[in-house]
Amino acid sequence: MARTSRELAKRPAVDPEDEPSVEWGWHGGFPRGMLVAGWAVVVILLLFNFGNHEGHIENIWLTGIAIVMAFGLVRHSVRKRHAWRR
Repeated sequence: MARTSRELAKRPAVDPEDEPSVEWGWHGGFPRGMLVAGWAVVVILLLFNFGNHEGHIENIWLTGIAIVMAFGLVRHSVRKRHAWRR
């Protein structure tokens, strides 16, 4: 029983039994939404620095985590832009 290329093109690449979302058409992620959410978290972390706390340890941790996240987001954007596979 040989299958033609048209029959193979109609079949989904992923078995719907393994991943039910394939049946109704959505199968993927939100790459732009992930970046927007990441930058929103960085801004929120920096806004947490303005508060009524007396010690500066919180400020150091909040700023440090925001810097690491921003570095990761920039690295991800640059790496994605220069990737040979898209």
